[in-house]
Amino acid sequence: MKNSILLIGGALMTLFFVLLPSSVFELVDSQSEFANEMYNENFYLIVALISAGLAWGVAALFYYVINSVSFSRWYHWLITLLVVSFLTPIVNYFYLTDVLSTEYGSQLFSFCVLDFVVTAVIYIVASFAMRWWSSNCRHTPIPE
Repeated sequence: MKNSILLIGGALMTLFFVLLPSSVFELVDSQSEFANEMYNENFYLIVALISAGLAWGVAALFYYVINSVSFSRWYHWLITLLVVSFLTPIVNYFYLTDVLSTEYGSQLFSFCVLDFVVTAVIYIVASFAMRWWSSNCRHTPIPE
């Protein structure tokens, strides 16, 4: 029962993030032209979908595809956290540089730093939501 509640809670937290990404991403910068363009063109939603999809996807990869006893230590989990946290802002940076004008260089970098943090939080939420059904990694990163 507890495991199902954690899965539902993690999915709901991620769903709220995907439905209201501007409230998270505009915590740092809400009044600039960059934020206005991101909001008006609905780029926040696309970035949120990429961030949440990669975070949940890498967590599922760790817990259900890799799922190895030799890869079930906390530092293996930390490596996957760092990989997805670095990979997601890079993907979003290249996406946004293709669709936005080039005048937003420093603001886009700051946005990607925030996206790094957001992706790490989503990965942690996804990990604790889905780790319970893994056969070998259910005790990673923190034992029960």
